[in-house]
Amino acid sequence: MIHLERMTIAEIAAQAPAQFKHRTAFALYSNGRIKTRVSYAEFGTLSARFVALFRLLGLQAGSRLMLLSENRPEWPIVFFGAARAGLVSVPALTDFSAEQISAIALHAGVSAVCVTEKTVRKLTRPVEATLNPALPLIYIDSVQNNRVRVSCEGREQWLGFPELSEEFEPTNEDELSVIIYTSGTCGNSKGVMLSNRNLVFTALKSRSLVKIFPHDRLLSVLPLAHTYECTLGLLNAVMNGASTTYLDRPPSQSILFPAIQAVRPTAMVTVPLFIEKIYRHGIAPKLLTQPLYRCFLTRPLALYVAGRKLRAMLGSSLRFLGIGGAPLDEATEAFLRKVHFPYAPGYGLTETAPLVAGTAPYCFPFRSVGSVLKGVDVRIASLEGQAASKTPVGEIQVRGPNVMLGYYNDEQRTREAFTPDGWLRTGDIGGLDKKRHLSIRGRIKAMILGPSGENIYPEEIESLLSASHLVEEAVVYGDERGEIVALVVLSERAKTMLATVGEKLDELKTIVNKKLAAFSHIHRIEIRDEPFEKTATQKIRRLFV
Repeated sequence: MIHLERMTIAEIAAQAPAQFKHRTAFALYSNGRIKTRVSYAEFGTLSARFVALFRLLGLQAGSRLMLLSENRPEWPIVFFGAARAGLVSVPALTDFSAEQISAIALHAGVSAVCVTEKTVRKLTRPVEATLNPALPLIYIDSVQNNRVRVSCEGREQWLGFPELSEEFEPTNEDELSVIIYTSGTCGNSKGVMLSNRNLVFTALKSRSLVKIFPHDRLLSVLPLAHTYECTLGLLNAVMNGASTTYLDRPPSQSILFPAIQAVRPTAMVTVPLFIEKIYRHGIAPKLLTQPLYRCFLTRPLALYVAGRKLRAMLGSSLRFLGIGGAPLDEATEAFLRKVHFPYAPGYGLTETAPLVAGTAPYCFPFRSVGSVLKGVDVRIASLEGQAASKTPVGEIQVRGPNVMLGYYNDEQRTREAFTPDGWLRTGDIGGLDKKRHLSIRGRIKAMILGPSGENIYPEEIESLLSASHLVEEAVVYGDERGEIVALVVLSERAKTMLATVGEKLDELKTIVNKKLAAFSHIHRIEIRDEPFEKTATQKIRRLFV
């Protein structure tokens, strides 16, 4: 691991190439093979060239640079180059609509946009007309022979990278480094301002979850524009000299599994849906009907075989699968524990860069998201009308070096995000035990108030529903009459037995209600034809309830 004199992204960009030189930093998986390998030495050279290019284009320290690109080796090269130039990066999710991207660019006041041939379509007219026509578009996928393609005011030209004639000025640890626009479950996008210290502190603390070494191989499956992948999958890897491979297209099953077999990753970070789909569709249907599993005496053997199959699917070398961004389904987690799979849940949000709590594999209680990071304070603020208990449940509030500077150009929302004594309100409900293990119950905005003032957590009911082979996705809410309604998307298996699916869903309602307190009972289950709209971390947006 490199030694950092300053907790800045620019310091990482300066130290890592010098220490790891000829090791592969980044690579691209495309058309069935790994190519476009970039060594750490090349990474250092290219990031410095982009510093010179930014200065040639007139960008000054503090200027905003939008990164509108799919995952590829050039993304981290430009990101670190921007940090070395003292720019503020504004990563944008490529799933954002053209209107959203235009609004972000205008709100952040960006001075240039880094694009690729795939993403530049998001800036075509009429959206482009709302942006400054003098805004340079830098095609980061066009770098060749020390030149890069730049478009400005409708004219394209190939610019040579100029020589960098001056030293890098050291950046301040507490300076604004990144503005990340969230795509939250309630649809209110905000520009989260993160400092160098926020991001580097979290990356350093992630070593308590997984120690990364130069021989490690990471496969990136989440957008780099999300703090989860950027901090744990990028900064952590670069600080420790590991190699990261990106996919040249979205990680569908037909692309992802061949890539896993080619890379044989030793560590990955992902969202629950990734492993849930593998379990629900690839393992559970065969395992649960297997005679060996049905017999109590031979069940351990059936689980051992299923565990071996899962490891083989994920390349056989995986020693850490970080899971975050959304709650992990209870049935899937129970299986992972039984087969001793090296999964590790965590908890955080963009506003905490993103980690609050996490764990190494095998070191946490069931349904916990691990322990609070050292150096971070968490308290549980009681909810209004909540009864006292041995393990209080309430809003999770956070204080520490990982907490954001605020929301960009939005003083009102920034004030609302913090308590009067300076703690960040997460909006999540959870509990903290004596060993600082954190458990999550759900979102305050999603919580349902029962007939006698009871707190009902829909996420817990949704987890029980999703454990059924009938249900692909579920959302639970309280209707205008105070009744609990479950809105479900049927699984492919359920769709093949439509004649009896209503009867089966009634049986499922009875089974689930037996596991719930009376005030949490589901009154009815309704079928939804289309999948729910989701965020970048595959959390369902609750805009329809």
